[in-house]
Amino acid sequence: MSKKSKRQTRKVISQPIVEPTLTSVSAPKQPSFNPDYSYVKKDLRRIAVLVGSFVIVLVVLTFFLR
Repeated sequence: MSKKSKRQTRKVISQPIVEPTLTSVSAPKQPSFNPDYSYVKKDLRRIAVLVGSFVIVLVVLTFFLR
């Protein structure tokens, strides 16, 4: 029969976990989101004028073609 040997166990002493603390360093302020849509308004106005003028031209053409 084989000889039984006892295993030696070591006691591991756990050290307390130290979490990093947050310092009171203020983060840089992000600029507020302020987009400039003036060019979009100009384009939409131009499209509206073109659509209006085409509709008027079509209405006038219907009177002449009847």
